[in-house]
Amino acid sequence: MSVNFRTYQNDTRFGRDYNAVRNFLLKLDSHNYSFGRWDWMITHSMLDETGLEKIGLWEEDGVVVGLATYDTMLGSAYVMTLDGFSDLKGEMLLYAKKALYKEGAFGFVIADSDRYMQRVAAGLGFRPSQNKECDAVLSLDTADFLYTLPDGFRVVGMDEELDYYKYGQVLWKGFNHEANGEGPFQCSDEDRLIYEREFKRPNLNLSLKIAVAAPNGDFVSYCGMWRDAASQNALVEPVATDPAYRKMGLGRAAVLEACRRCRDLGAKQAFVGSSQQFYYSIGFWPYATSTVWTEA
Repeated sequence: MSVNFRTYQNDTRFGRDYNAVRNFLLKLDSHNYSFGRWDWMITHSMLDETGLEKIGLWEEDGVVVGLATYDTMLGSAYVMTLDGFSDLKGEMLLYAKKALYKEGAFGFVIADSDRYMQRVAAGLGFRPSQNKECDAVLSLDTADFLYTLPDGFRVVGMDEELDYYKYGQVLWKGFNHEANGEGPFQCSDEDRLIYEREFKRPNLNLSLKIAVAAPNGDFVSYCGMWRDAASQNALVEPVATDPAYRKMGLGRAAVLEACRRCRDLGAKQAFVGSSQQFYYSIGFWPYATSTVWTEA
């Protein structure tokens, strides 16, 4: 069969092409751009929706075999194919360069282990930069899931207590918006709808969205986990702890509890896109790196 190109159709947020891309990523099962990364992006409050219909799809007999996409914001491109279709990568890189460009910034994120893609990118005039993406992995078969919580603190899944205000608050504080001078957390009706949308999507297991609640009931640490029965891999994203509650083992508890639940559902590994010491200290190991390639 011949391979045909078309662009992503964003007729509905979770329409046919959302599932087509997700199924492709599950088949590919890559740490570099996983199905969980796609699911997180598609409901992200900072998603540049103007880019969705610029995503490139290469299909054989109606099935996606190649994908050129971005992650939330235009300017960085990810180009991927199933085995047997690597000869498409030159064409795909050229398309991504044209369609996923953002003025003043553009680069391809290429796995350092993908020598073929590196050669193709170099042949098109791109060179590696010093900008890296790092992935770490936790082996769920051998991980130590033990953690302790201070008196009065408790772990809670979003299936037990789904509170959009508390969720938004821990992410606002945990990603240092308040500490950086952006003011205290405010939750407008529009903000609430944004938070609510993140939890109203297909393929969602609320029991894998873990918060640590303080004695006053506030969520003060959070770990989101993405898992699908079609993959043995799970993805950690995002993780945040209120600065006032750091160095208390709460982030460790949230991440390890989420990972343990994935293990119990059959996952073998958990990945996180990070090289932070925090993850190494709780049992994750460095796994792979990718480099942003830019025009020379």
